[in-house]
Amino acid sequence: RKKVVHVLEGESGSVVVQTAPGQVVSHRGGTIVLPCRYHYEAAAHGHDGVRLKWTKVVDPLAFTDVFVALGPQHRAFGSYRGRAELQGDGPGDASLVLRNVTLQDYGRYECEVTNELEDDAGMVKLDLEGVVFPYHPRGGRYKLTFAEAQRACAEQDGILASAEQLHAAWRDGLDWCNAGWLRDGSVQYPVNRPREPCGGLGGTGSTGDGGDANGGVRNYGYRHNAEERYDAFCFTSNLPGRVFFLKPLRPVPFSGAARACAARGAAVAKVGQLFAAWKLQLLDRCTAGWLADGSARYP
Repeated sequence: RKKVVHVLEGESGSVVVQTAPGQVVSHRGGTIVLPCRYHYEAAAHGHDGVRLKWTKVVDPLAFTDVFVALGPQHRAFGSYRGRAELQGDGPGDASLVLRNVTLQDYGRYECEVTNELEDDAGMVKLDLEGVVFPYHPRGGRYKLTFAEAQRACAEQDGILASAEQLHAAWRDGLDWCNAGWLRDGSVQYPVNRPREPCGGLGGTGSTGDGGDANGGVRNYGYRHNAEERYDAFCFTSNLPGRVFFLKPLRPVPFSGAARACAARGAAVAKVGQLFAAWKLQLLDRCTAGWLADGSARYP
């Protein structure tokens, strides 16, 4: 897929870094290039002494190392080992190729170029194609602390959704009255049809674009992540496999469903996998079936 990328130059200096000012989009299992180029004015010294460093922004003031290159020496870190490498498309190209993209790769990345005395950096956002789904465990709504919400999403083949992902899902029609944790520690919920049982008709706290008539994403703000309990909004991307419906000769309990799936070399699908199959593979089935968390749903 070809795309026009506009670049912005940083402050004047010996090193100028250019990155895509918007975002690049991939999906789980895909390969993506995080674009970054630099111009080194002191060309007489060559590029061998220039250090290229990619980091991921995990919090507003916290970064985790992704990839470092200094001349011929290259090193990837953590979960990026074996998946990240420089594109190397001529002098001045610091673009990072990321293979087998995971859900955890979603987020903002900083490309930093440093020579002996000067440095500059640019930011690239990696977005994923996928689906946001609300989730609460079998015990009922509003049972999860922030850490428990993170684990619950991971157990159902997802990650906590970002505020941007939830807003995009609201724009796509998501309407859900239960408030849930997001990955930044805030608690929000999307309302497309304002009504009294769902926060009232006034739209107080709405961050939506449509005003009261169209609802919006209502925001409780940042909550105490160890003491307060809510549901979760999870995000998942495309499937590495396929979800299929299996109808036995007679209705079976959960244990029977697990055995039936295992007999066909499969496993009972997770909630996130069913949502991904519905959204991305257009799975449509009117009969409810067991899922891995013990719930019964149909797409």
